[in-house]
Amino acid sequence: MGPFEIKSGSTRSKTTTKCYVALFISMATKAIHLELVSNLTSEAFIAALKHFIARRGLTDHLYSDNGSNFVGANRELKEFFKSEEFLRQVHNYAAKTQFQWHFIPPNSPHFGGLWEAGVKSLKYQCKRIVGKALLTFEEFSTLLTQ
Repeated sequence: MGPFEIKSGSTRSKTTTKCYVALFISMATKAIHLELVSNLTSEAFIAALKHFIARRGLTDHLYSDNGSNFVGANRELKEFFKSEEFLRQVHNYAAKTQFQWHFIPPNSPHFGGLWEAGVKSLKYQCKRIVGKALLTFEEFSTLLTQ
C-alpha cells in the first residue's frame, strides 16, 4: 500500500521520496504485520517477505492480489527453488520454507477484503498519528513496528 512521502537523506534535508508498506495478515487470528518497503520491485518485496518470515515464522499459504511485483516475486522464488545452486546448498531448508502462493482474480479487490480492511485502518491511523509531518525511513519503520 502507499505511496507514503518520507524525508530522504539527512534529517535536515528538504527532499522527499516515496515508500510503501507491505501488509501481512494472519487469516486465522487476523493479526497484522507491517513492513516498510523502499520501492515496488520484486526484490524489495522478497526482502520484506524474508523479514516477515524471520520475525513471525513460516507460512503454509500466502494470498495476494495480482500486483506485478507480487507476480514477479512469485516467479523469482519459483526459479530460485528450482535452481541447482538452491537444490545443492539448502535443499533441507527449502522443504521447510516453501509455501503455496495464491492470487485473487485480476480486477477483483473485493476478494481481498480482509487485507483491504487492514489497509484502510492503517491509512486512517497514520493520518491521525503522523498528520502532515515528514518522517525519515527509520522513523516510519519504527512507527510501523510500534
